[in-house]
Amino acid sequence: MIRVDSSRNKFISACNLLVRRYNPSESSMESLSTAKSISKIMLSSPAVVLDTALDQSGVRLSPEIVEDVLKRFENAGMLAYRFFKWAEKQRSYELSVRAYHTMIESLAKIRQYQIMWDLVNAMRNKRMLNVETFCIIMRKYARAQKVDEAIYTFNVMEKYDVPPNLAAFNGLLSALCKSKNVRKAQEIFDSMKDRFIPDSKTYSILLEGWGKAPNLPRARETFREMIDMGCNPDIVTYGIMVDILCKAGRVDEALGIVKGMDSSVCSPTSFIYSVLVHTYGVENRIQDAVDAFLEMERNGIQADVAVYNALIGAFCKANKFKNVYRVLNEMDSKGVAPNSRTCNIMLNGLIGRGETEEAFRVFRRMIKVCEPDADTYTVMIKMFCAGGELEMAFKVWKYMKLKRFIPSMHTFSVLINGLCDKGDVSKACVMLEDMIEKGIRPSGATFGKLRKLLIKEGREDVLKFLQEKMNLLVKEPLCD
Repeated sequence: MIRVDSSRNKFISACNLLVRRYNPSESSMESLSTAKSISKIMLSSPAVVLDTALDQSGVRLSPEIVEDVLKRFENAGMLAYRFFKWAEKQRSYELSVRAYHTMIESLAKIRQYQIMWDLVNAMRNKRMLNVETFCIIMRKYARAQKVDEAIYTFNVMEKYDVPPNLAAFNGLLSALCKSKNVRKAQEIFDSMKDRFIPDSKTYSILLEGWGKAPNLPRARETFREMIDMGCNPDIVTYGIMVDILCKAGRVDEALGIVKGMDSSVCSPTSFIYSVLVHTYGVENRIQDAVDAFLEMERNGIQADVAVYNALIGAFCKANKFKNVYRVLNEMDSKGVAPNSRTCNIMLNGLIGRGETEEAFRVFRRMIKVCEPDADTYTVMIKMFCAGGELEMAFKVWKYMKLKRFIPSMHTFSVLINGLCDKGDVSKACVMLEDMIEKGIRPSGATFGKLRKLLIKEGREDVLKFLQEKMNLLVKEPLCD
């Protein structure tokens, strides 16, 4: 199936084959034309004339179009909010629950909590609130390490006529565990488990939290408690336990769990095998990675993109990058389309080996196969900035804007840092202002770096201007 041998030309041929197979059809591209037109207007129109430009465009809104646009601008919260408010005023159109949820997430990212709660109140007036609304807010507060506010959100649900249930309880525990506050989650679980009878999802959330801590003894204790309470582990629980053990270097113990799974209840999944393949790759056990993949196929489990990505990662880690083409060919023959993660693994592998030219060639081919994500653009811009090739970094940046892709905070940061390293303070300031205009708050490290250069050049007036603009993004106290 996969041999550790090949050539660069064959790898490029594999990329070209994937381009032909997975290039989007004209019909699918046309379905996005309205959302793209709106995105173009939003990116090219100053805030003061945005409503007028949208009015004059004559576009007809639908829930799908609005949700698509909001998703595209999820990293530019205030710009997305301006469109959201415009859409709200349009006749014969009603904002969907999903549109509200997407907007709430975007606002929470830039810590516009007052506006976020205003939307919650608007949803309450329209009787649109549900448990998921509060789970989103709990998740976002926890991610910002606002633990008290996350718990407050759970406790205030009753006031909004949405009684908390087991799903909400699990949502709170999940938010805390994913933000590395598993001890607080355990404390809440212990105090409320009589009120909300835990299910397999509840225990799986805590199990994953202790795994990320990492605290293997507590993870094992949670797993045992789950069984003792008569709550049978499901396939998700087994997957989490295998992942925890693999990350703790206990691959043999993880294999024991896989072999001991009762096939009549739940058999190993492609996810579990992707974890094993990935772990072997990290440990440079390339043959074991391939053997695990082959065992999965022998057991009749169909490989998905996650398993193939793990195998590609294993070859990259083992410095056998030429063999990636065989994996790509097999993906093509099995009808499994690569995704942005596939591309990112390959790019990181090549850049790690110093093969920047090859990385750029792969980038140009793979973006025709799959839609790049923020990490794809960021890794390429960072590569060119690290090599002092700012012109090439801006070429990638311009392509990203051409695709109407809103850069993330990290994408902006690597380019601003690259400009600072080159001493181009003026351009770095323009980028930072653009970042703030899109509602994205720069990290302390990025702003601090630019701040030092501005002070060094005696440009305190510019620094004050940028600081004032940035302060407008951070203002909201906890509000209900």
